[in-house]
Formats: sequence, structure tokens, C-alpha cells
Amino acid sequence: MADIAALATTLDGIELSTDRALLRQKSRDFYWYSPILKAQLDGKAAELFVRPRDEAEVLRILAAARTARVPVTVRGGGTGNYGQCVPMEGGIVLDMTAMTAPIGITDGVVEVEAGAKMIDLDLWARERGWELKLWPSTKRTATIGGFVAGGGAGVGGIHHGTMRERGNFCGARIATMTDPPCILDLEGIAANPVNRTYGTTGVLTRIRVPLTPAQDWRDVAIAFPDFVQASRFALEFSFADGIPKKMCGVFDSQLPPFFRGLADAVPAGHALALVMVAPGALLALRELAAEHGGSIVAMQSTVEAERDGDATPFYEYCWNHTTLQVLKKDRGVTYLQCRFPFEDTLAAVEAVRIPFRDEVWMHTECVRFGGRLTMSALPVIRWTNAERLAEIMATFEAQGIGIANPHVLTIEEGSNYRRVPGDQLGFKQRTDPLGLLNPGKMRDFTPVDVPGEAA
Repeated sequence: MADIAALATTLDGIELSTDRALLRQKSRDFYWYSPILKAQLDGKAAELFVRPRDEAEVLRILAAARTARVPVTVRGGGTGNYGQCVPMEGGIVLDMTAMTAPIGITDGVVEVEAGAKMIDLDLWARERGWELKLWPSTKRTATIGGFVAGGGAGVGGIHHGTMRERGNFCGARIATMTDPPCILDLEGIAANPVNRTYGTTGVLTRIRVPLTPAQDWRDVAIAFPDFVQASRFALEFSFADGIPKKMCGVFDSQLPPFFRGLADAVPAGHALALVMVAPGALLALRELAAEHGGSIVAMQSTVEAERDGDATPFYEYCWNHTTLQVLKKDRGVTYLQCRFPFEDTLAAVEAVRIPFRDEVWMHTECVRFGGRLTMSALPVIRWTNAERLAEIMATFEAQGIGIANPHVLTIEEGSNYRRVPGDQLGFKQRTDPLGLLNPGKMRDFTPVDVPGEAA
């Protein structure tokens, strides 16, 4: 057992705490969306909270932890859903939220410290005529480092794809758990081994991502008599190259009643599409919606809603915020993450929506993968037990629908179509040979024997 008190004394001048309530709070994310993960992770907690202010402090912390053989689990805003920032073996929880400074923009690429909130980074970029290409539905609380380490998909995916697409992640600086710890500056595909690896392959200290020219986006809610009409609209909207767009989510009729702020605007029994478009495309959007039997029921400025503490940007009803909106009123549900085939997309959606309609409340998001448009899905699932969930997933897969399982802990088990190319295992062997970074999250990694470490 490590002497945490002794370790803490070597970190004088760095913010730290052993307060149990704080440690419980900082050792959690939204893993409880999954009843399976909740059973596995409830009660897990770090023994020491540490919050560095700069790279020098990060290196000091890692050096002390390595000497004491204490595991380190990195966290940002704690908005992930897979237990990525839950310490499996105690040790240190390394909170990066004091490292928030934008470094600068060069040729449309921003460099920023990893703890910056994505909303703050986006607003800072907007003041300079730019905006983020991609952000999660948790934009107002998530950090850019956490987004790269744990997700990389969300708003913007309809146009730009996900963080795994070539060009969407330009590079990063990371701190290693070697002897001694050091800073590596990774560029281009050399940075892939830290993309969606839950902080197991290095501590992200700075991120470089490309920006896109800022738009004054409009949130638009469109009601449709049924889900099929809404889905046909969504796909045609997604393929309409003349309409600048940032998002398109589609929700079966069971879901809008859970959306505070929109529930009263959507007629009972109607499906809903939520989109983000540029103001100049509103006429084209209105016409396209009408052709599919839809009518606009609500509209607002996305940026103004973000800045208003009492308003809800429509993206906070989309992606995995949909699950959260339902869980606020009904704790008997969970969710899945799926990708429908590129061909005959709607046929695949209907093949699983209809037979499971009482258990699976369909929610899709239009997104690009490898330059091809399809629907990704985060349906809300009525929870019965793990066996029934496995049956539902097997039925989806039999229809050619990819599953990225959100009910497992390790990168390998949960990635499926979300896996980022690159030798992540080999990279971890070089940067964390003792396996002290977020242990338990990379299934195939085996620590080297001490003292014979990897070079």
C-alpha cells in the first residue's frame, strides 16, 4: 500500500486534497447511465486529489507518483459516460481544470491547454472569427482534453465527421509516466495513440484542433406526424449540400415529452427533428420540412441560448443529452450507441425500431464516417436486465448495425467503429511501462516487470 500522506508531502505548492467528499465527487463521471457500469464502479474513489496549474506541476506529480508506484487517473469536466475518469485502483485523481489558457491560433488551428472548457474555447475563438468544428452535447461543462481522450463525436459530425477523421485532430502535448516523466509533442497521425484512450497513454496537457469560420447558427425544432417522415427529412437535409448545417437529430414520439422547454411545442404523438442551420438557409429548411409533412415549432439563436444561463441550446436535447433528459424523470432507462448502414439506412432503422418500440425509444443523429453520411443512434432503452440488453444488441447487429457498447469499461471492448487507427498498445508500453495511468481501462496491456522497463 502506498503512503499517500508521504506522497502528498512531496507535492508542496500544488493544490491537493484528501477530503473524502471531494474525492468521491472527483472520482465519478456519468457511468451511472449504465446499470451495468454502476454496479461495477459505485464506491470506487481516488485517495488524493491533485490539480496542477502547468506542465511543470504535472511532471512533478507524475514523477512522485511513479516513484511511489501510485496510479494516476486524469479527469477534465467529468462528463464522460464510460467510467473513464473513475480510479479503479485508488491513487491520484489528476484534475486538469486549472490549465485553461488558449495559446493561440495559427492557420486556423487553435492550440489550447487541455483543461479549457469547450464553451469558453468556442466563445474565445468566435471573438476572432472562428468556431470549433466539433463539440459534445456537454459543451458547457466538458473540457477539450476530455473530449479528445474520451469521445470525439457530437455536434458538427453531420459536416465534419468525428475526431477520428484525418485532419480533425492536429496534435497534442502529453506528459508521460516514464523515468523520468517528460513532455512529448505529437503531430498529425503520431497523435492518434492519445485519441480516445481515456488518458491511459499519457496526460494531455495541450491540444491542437482545426477551427472553422464562425456561423450565427439557428436552433430549429421541427415536428412531424411520424418518425419515418422525420427520418426521410433528416437524410435529405443531411445530403443537401447548399444548406450550411451543424446538427440534425431525430426523436421518436416517446421522447419530446421529456424535453423541458420543447415538450409543450411538439404536438402529442409527433416525432421531432432538431437541427442547427445558418440563417441564410432557413427558407430552404422550411420548404424541405414542409415537403415531408413537418412544421417548425420553435427557433432560437444557438449562441444566445448558450450565453443565457436559463436557456437550453437545442444540442442539449441531442446526442447523449437525450438520455440525461429522460433520466431526470425516469431512472428506469439506459441507452445504446449504434451506427446504421450507409445503404438502406432507414430500412435498418425500422427493422429494429418497430419490433422493440416499447423498449427502444429511437433517437438518431446524422453524421459522417469516412466521408459518407448515415445515421448514428443513441436510443433510450427501457432497462430490464443485462441479458435482455444483450438480446437487443444482438438483434441490432444481425441487421448490420454497428454497436459501440457503452456498458463496458475498456477501450477495446467499447470502441468498435469508434476505434482510432494507431498502435495504442505499443505506445502505452513506451509512455507508461508500469501501467500506472488509469489502470483497468486498456484490456490488452500488461505492465512490464520491475525493474526491467521498456525503453
